[in-house]
Order: sequence, then structure tokens, then C-alpha cells
Amino acid sequence: MYKPLLSLSVAMLISMSPVSASAQMQRDYVWAAGSSTVFPFATRVAEYYMRKYGTKAPKIESLGTGGGIKLFCSGLGGSTPDVANASRPMKPSEYEMCQKNGVGEIIELQIGYDGVVIAMNKQNPDYDFRLDMLYLALSKDVLRYGAFDPNPYVRWNQISAGLPDRKILVYGPPSTSGTRDAFVELGMESGGAAYPLLRDIKTRNEKRFKQLTGSIREDGRYVNAGENDNATLSVLTKTPDSLGVFGYSFYEENKDKVKVAKIDGVMPTPTDIASGRYPLARSLFIYVKKAHLKFVPGLEGYMNEFVSDAAAGKGGYLKGRGLIALDDSLHDKVKQAARTQVVMAAPDSH
Repeated sequence: MYKPLLSLSVAMLISMSPVSASAQMQRDYVWAAGSSTVFPFATRVAEYYMRKYGTKAPKIESLGTGGGIKLFCSGLGGSTPDVANASRPMKPSEYEMCQKNGVGEIIELQIGYDGVVIAMNKQNPDYDFRLDMLYLALSKDVLRYGAFDPNPYVRWNQISAGLPDRKILVYGPPSTSGTRDAFVELGMESGGAAYPLLRDIKTRNEKRFKQLTGSIREDGRYVNAGENDNATLSVLTKTPDSLGVFGYSFYEENKDKVKVAKIDGVMPTPTDIASGRYPLARSLFIYVKKAHLKFVPGLEGYMNEFVSDAAAGKGGYLKGRGLIALDDSLHDKVKQAARTQVVMAAPDSH
């Protein structure tokens, strides 16, 4: 997550039928919407591409991954985005919504890696969280003595004597955020799976397991901070007890102001995020409507620029914004997929 809703250009969008994106397309600029983590990368590519080719400024919106994909999947045509920016893979339910609304051919491109971090004021003690601690701290209901009860924990040292005697207060992204989805899945759900009873429930009923481990508490210990990481950063610098959840790339730009926790003994670094050793590592994506490529000026060039060596390659200009590059082999496959406009298959529901 990075910035509130912003746009590189202001343009009037003309409503049109979602049935066709052909001659009715009445928009002469690229429109991308979605993840606030991907937002700074998308705006950098837009700025570079506009200067390089003299095209009209693309419109880039920070709505959160869920919000961006919902708008992307609402149909075809000038009143819908060409690109969805995402800090997690598209969900099966989202793909089905796209198909239902006529967005049949979608190009999925992995642009790089990022990690979810837990940040804090530099005056705070150092934290090293096991994943089960994240589940115990933030799940709405927790497993205690063989039963599931409303979360009783209000201080970190109640969860583990090795954690500081500080109140539990975490500022994090909203339910529309891909960063929150990643934090829940990689952190809380993985932490819950450390318990045999919950592992057994997961084997028998995946949906029930996710309800028990992935529902964030609503008693004020987790605060919805919106899609604006700068607001969370401001809280962390002023409130020593508070912790904040956001993307590694945002931390990289603000490491002079805050520090981050270890997860399972591993600090988030580009090497450990790219290798997957850091437990909260995740991939970043853009999704492109193939039907729009023929009718939106600059869309094909923007798509190819985003995954180019100059932008997303090792040493590319997006590294300066905190993007962690794919390995060369995978990056070559992504570039090829963009050039040949390979359409994604339906996501696996498991």
C-alpha cells in the first residue's frame, strides 16, 4: 500500500455497453486500477512510458486489489479499466465474475515480488513473531483448551512470555486490500494450522478453517487504516505501542522512520523475499483485458513496458521504488506471455 486515490490524468469517461470493446471504445488513454502496493510501480511505468513515447497520460487509481479487480471485471469498454493491479493472484470468484460480465480473455502477468511486513516505531522493543502468534493476536476467535472463544488477549506477553509487555494494537489495511488478504492467508491461517485440531478442520472443511483462522478481530485491537500507508506511518511514528501492516516496498522507502519485525526468525530482505524464505513473501501482478489491446492507444506498449528488462528486470527502474525482481528464467516467461498475449486459465480454487 502506498498512497490514497490518485490519478495521473483527469478524463471524462463515456459510458458504453459492456458487450463490445470495439469501435465503441471512446477513450484514448490507458486506465489501470487496483492495488495500492502496485500503485507506485504503475505510476512510475506510466510516467516513463508517457515521456518515452509521447502518449497521453495513463490514469492510475489506488482502490485496493479487491476494489480494482471488481471494477475491472464489471465489463468491457471505455467505462471500465484496461488493467487491474493486484498484490495477490486473482481469486476464482473474481475470475468467474469477469467471465459472467463478458471479460473472457485476461492476460495475467507477474511483475515481481514483495513482502508483507509488521512495522513499528524505532523506540519499540524488537519483535520476532511466530506465525501462530499472529493468529492468536488477531483472530476474532481463538482455540483455547479445545474450544473456540472470543479472543481474550490484550497484551503481547499474554501470548508468549518472549514478547514485550505492550498492548496489542495493529493498524492494517481494509478488507478490499490484497495486502490484508496476503497477511491473513500467509500469516494468520498458516499460524492457525500449527494446531492439530485446526489442521484436522482444514482437511475436512477448508471454508470453516478459513472462518476460524482468517476472521480478524473487531474489538479495536486491529484498526482498519484504509489504503493510505502514509497515514499508518504517521501513527507509528507518534504512537510507540502501535504496529502497522503494509508492503515491504513501502517500508524500503521509509526505513529511516520505522523498523520491522522478524517473522519466524527471518527479517524481510530482497533475497529472502524472492526465495520465499521470508514467510510473508508474496507475488505482485497486473491483469490486462485482451479485448482492449486493439482499441486503447498505448495499452499494448504500456503492458510490455511494465514487464520489460528496463522496468521490472534486475536493476530496472522499478527497483528504486522497492520492487523485487523475478529470477531471469521466470521473467523471460512473463515477457514472452506479454508479447504473445497468452490468456490465463481459470484459477485453482484450492
